[in-house]
Amino acid sequence: MQKSVKKSNIPFLLNASLASFGAYFCMYAFRKPFSVATFEGMEVFHIDYKIILIIAQVLGYALSKFIGIKVVSELKVNQRVYYLLGLILMAEMALVLFALVPQPFNVVFMFLNGVPLGMIWGIVFSYLEGRKFTEILGVALSTSFIVSSGVVKSVGLFVMTSWGFSQLWMPAITGSLFVLPLLFFAWLLERIPKPTQEDIELRSERIPMTGKERKKLVLKFAFPITIWVLFYTFLTSFRDFRDNFSRELWDSMGYKGDISVYSSSETWVACIVLLVLGFAFYFKDNMKALLFYQFLLLLGSISLGVSTYLFHSGNIAPFTWMVVSGFGLYICYVPFNCLFFDRFIGAFRIKGNAGFLIYLADAFGYLGSVVVLLYKNFGQSGLSWIEFFTYSAYAVAGIGFVVTISSILYLKGKFKTHKKSSVNYKLVLDETNV
Repeated sequence: MQKSVKKSNIPFLLNASLASFGAYFCMYAFRKPFSVATFEGMEVFHIDYKIILIIAQVLGYALSKFIGIKVVSELKVNQRVYYLLGLILMAEMALVLFALVPQPFNVVFMFLNGVPLGMIWGIVFSYLEGRKFTEILGVALSTSFIVSSGVVKSVGLFVMTSWGFSQLWMPAITGSLFVLPLLFFAWLLERIPKPTQEDIELRSERIPMTGKERKKLVLKFAFPITIWVLFYTFLTSFRDFRDNFSRELWDSMGYKGDISVYSSSETWVACIVLLVLGFAFYFKDNMKALLFYQFLLLLGSISLGVSTYLFHSGNIAPFTWMVVSGFGLYICYVPFNCLFFDRFIGAFRIKGNAGFLIYLADAFGYLGSVVVLLYKNFGQSGLSWIEFFTYSAYAVAGIGFVVTISSILYLKGKFKTHKKSSVNYKLVLDETNV
């Protein structure tokens, strides 16, 4: 294991963590506030208006992830800040047009809002990957999307209830409140120094990837990538459903009108996940860290399944269930967003970047999210929000358990083969030099 963080590294960690956390936190202000509105009594073609809006935005977000497979994996260092600010500006313009254009034609602007936002994560994480401190920085960044969703919803609800803005104008007004903070955090991101030589030796150099290199990587690790993407698709669908319909879930459990519950529950989840994931920093060996993440996937799957059963049987309170199941969800979801693939590239010395694998998983994850929304609305419309959420939790927990066991067995075998071939290659190189 690695030694503790030196005092001389603390300023860098604080600045980089603040910059990445703040930048992604601000992005959520342009994406999630609309979901706290109920749009009660509003329909489009006899379909609930809110469901149509969520599907439209998630479709845009999913398309963005597919675009991001190429854009993020090929992104050059000097382009990052321009992409970041330009994409956010496009998202805010879409929200303004969403408020100005009458129904149902404004739905298209919720789709256009999602298209640019899906690439923000990859841009922000590109400032952090491939470093010996990526775990610490990645945890800080990941905490932002656990906390930010609840916080910006609370802000959105405040904008409607205290300032009197309509449900249609609230998303654009909430986003505008975060423009100046975003500019500040973008400036901080640009001040993060490049990875050191020690970072490169520990985690391998991160470089832009060509289409040929992306294809080669997928073919070489087809089995683990397939099952990871499968599990992540279910995780994303479940997480997105929990996030988009959090108001309906909380209202049905007796928390109607409680503004603080959205942020308080997610703050508990974020703190616990932060503490657990931060421990991975102490693994200097990339393979050991990768196996540690497998253990967390198992822990998360079990936590999600057991807590749901206890709530279902009436043995724990709703708030406790949402916190424990939230921990189970995010302790699985967060590593796939950055840390897991960063260590995977380091363990097998892959020439490329984590952004490609993150966006490959994300693309199918959000596509799955759209399928789940359509299935709930048209296939299981008779189920209540809580019932659908409960059954989904059981499904995610079961799939996660099976996938993780399979992944552990594969990684152990593959790494032995990789290590052996690396040693043989080194011996041949030494003999050639002699």
